[in-house]
Amino acid sequence: MLDKIAVAKLLSQRFASDKHTSLSQLPLPHTMSGAKKAASIIAASIKNNEKIAIVGDYDCDGVCSSAILDEFFCDIGYKNHKVKIPNRFKDGYGLNESIVSELDAELIITVDNGITAFEAANECKKRGIKLVITDHHMPLDELPHADGLVDPQCKDNEFAFKEICGAQVAWYLVAALKDELGLVGYELGKFTDLLALAIIADMMELKDMNRVLVRAGLRQINSFARPCFRAIARLSGKESFAFKESFTFDDISFLITPLINSAGRMDDATVSFEFLRSRDLRCAEGLLAKISECNAVRKEREKELFELCAKSVSENDKVVVVWGEGWHEGVIGIVASRLARLYKRPAIVFSIDGQRAKGSARSVGKFDILALISSCESFLSSFGGHKGAAGLVAKPCKLAQLKTALNEACSNVDFNQISHDDLLGDIKADCVDSELMDIIDSFAPYGSKNPKPVFALRCALVVGVNTIGSEGLHLRLVLKADNRCFEAVYFNFEKRPAMGVRIDVLFTLGRNYFRGQESLQLIIQEIL
Repeated sequence: MLDKIAVAKLLSQRFASDKHTSLSQLPLPHTMSGAKKAASIIAASIKNNEKIAIVGDYDCDGVCSSAILDEFFCDIGYKNHKVKIPNRFKDGYGLNESIVSELDAELIITVDNGITAFEAANECKKRGIKLVITDHHMPLDELPHADGLVDPQCKDNEFAFKEICGAQVAWYLVAALKDELGLVGYELGKFTDLLALAIIADMMELKDMNRVLVRAGLRQINSFARPCFRAIARLSGKESFAFKESFTFDDISFLITPLINSAGRMDDATVSFEFLRSRDLRCAEGLLAKISECNAVRKEREKELFELCAKSVSENDKVVVVWGEGWHEGVIGIVASRLARLYKRPAIVFSIDGQRAKGSARSVGKFDILALISSCESFLSSFGGHKGAAGLVAKPCKLAQLKTALNEACSNVDFNQISHDDLLGDIKADCVDSELMDIIDSFAPYGSKNPKPVFALRCALVVGVNTIGSEGLHLRLVLKADNRCFEAVYFNFEKRPAMGVRIDVLFTLGRNYFRGQESLQLIIQEIL
């Protein structure tokens, strides 16, 4: 039975092996293999006023990566550059031959992509275009031809912390450029807000240097130095007729990054890039209106597809694998995430378009989804990603075989145990108070490898229960344990308890704000 001292001790143990616990301890730019060479190539192009093109990705990490490099070029007064964010539906993922042919560039720099862009790299060589690749995804055994290449996942890269996102690689490239160009006073800390978005959106491990950067990034976001964050604060505050004064870590996860991602999922991520780079509030609010429209459509498509997928999931499958003709590619990743959370096992959702099935995979707990996919590569045309999420392509005729192979590979894995890695244990009812909430907050941000702690409350009496939400999908409960009453919410509830029964619940602890008053509430994860 846990008390508050035990909770603090268990949470602190998660970070016992962290080597970088402050901004001053972050690895230096020269320790990122390839960064100095890449910076030298780019610096030479800058001095020669060559045409430079930055090619990003359409997700939040790629958009943030592009914004960091673009802002650096603008800060130093370099005007002979442009940014290309590929359109998911027209261009496909990352740098390709078609994009190379359309760009009028003497140097192309990729951010958050390029480590498997073999054909595009060959096209650059053929056309005499210099190529610098910066990426964080796992490389294949061979690497594409490039004048410069920076990827911490490469075997010869001895960077101290491998689990970083594309925006962090781009940031380290900027740091190396700062040194190469002798920009002594250039402030790198101003980018931590974009780094925080990218780290959380790309489900990077929230430990070590990632935790440090996200904490710094939240402070930077709440300085409202960028008009885009002020615009989101104004929009999110309209419902309560008071502007949001500050964002929390959860706001990054559940409010800001979904907005940034939505344009790339539903239309064109260039809108999100321009939003992050907005120079004034009026411009930011205009772009946010477009993004919000995309997000509203995204929610509708996501709901429709999730309900459709859930009908075809078998309880006997160790890995959820579903597919359908013409499913919206922009939401299959979110649907895979929801399926993984609901069924507590990895999930892969494929959209079939003719003779091509494009899939998005999401993991649970510490399970390495990329390693699983790699073990079944004989059924795939291509794949890539990282431990928590991956993309893959297969022929539709191979999907049934792939599903069988994935499930056989996981036959001995207990996903119920993996999905409950965040369960700290049973807790005393009299320990559930604001002091416990403060302890939990002190170990934030929560996410991959630092999941929000889940507690078990046993034999709680249900003394109040009613549905909430416009569609009645959620429950508000009042639970009584050890002569104490607790308010609780159960989002997307799977079973509704009756009044007067006693139940065991798994919950996280959260703060509820209503009409200026703060209270604690249990956020139910599961009724046992």
